[in-house]
Amino acid sequence: MAIERKYTSTLLVEGNDDQHVVWGICGKFNVTESFDVIDNVGLLNLLAQLPIRIKLRDPKLGILIDADTDLVARWQQLKNILSPLGYKLPDLPEKSGSIIRSEKADTVIGIWIMPDNQVPGMLEDFAEVLVPTGDATLPYAIRIIDKIQEKSVAKFKPIHRSKALIHTWLAWQESPGTPMGLAITKSYLDHNHELCVLFVDWLNRLFNPAKRVE
Repeated sequence: MAIERKYTSTLLVEGNDDQHVVWGICGKFNVTESFDVIDNVGLLNLLAQLPIRIKLRDPKLGILIDADTDLVARWQQLKNILSPLGYKLPDLPEKSGSIIRSEKADTVIGIWIMPDNQVPGMLEDFAEVLVPTGDATLPYAIRIIDKIQEKSVAKFKPIHRSKALIHTWLAWQESPGTPMGLAITKSYLDHNHELCVLFVDWLNRLFNPAKRVE
């Protein structure tokens, strides 16, 4: 089924949570609505879209993916796809988010690898960083997750620890179980954190170069 698009520029994300977190952040910072945020229902589907979007000559194409357990391997995965299309990626992602132009294609590509372009992790690690400084419940959530892992009763895989942690923390907020995107809208998560500001600056550098976060 074709995805309805409002704009010619696109931010590709892995899943629904990513999509709503981006919308929540954009709402907080009044980011100019100049691009679609498309849920690709998984990493492989997202990666398969890259040559297609470039062939369609999207003016700007954002890529938002998780590093998971190996940031370097994820970066190399992107290099393998984009290098034949004329994009020269540096050895490692830029800390502030990468923006790359091609010698062969018209599309400008931006890449943000969750959580911060520097370490392994995923969207939930990004969200954990946004937990307000001094929050009283986060240490309890960490101890509980540690305890059930120590007792070997946790059913989640170790790679998904950050998912278990942030959703445990969210379960203890004023509206228990609030999704991450809405948690940004409700200010449970601190959108003013420097990492979030850096992410918005990357979005604006890519999609709205005339508007930057001050």
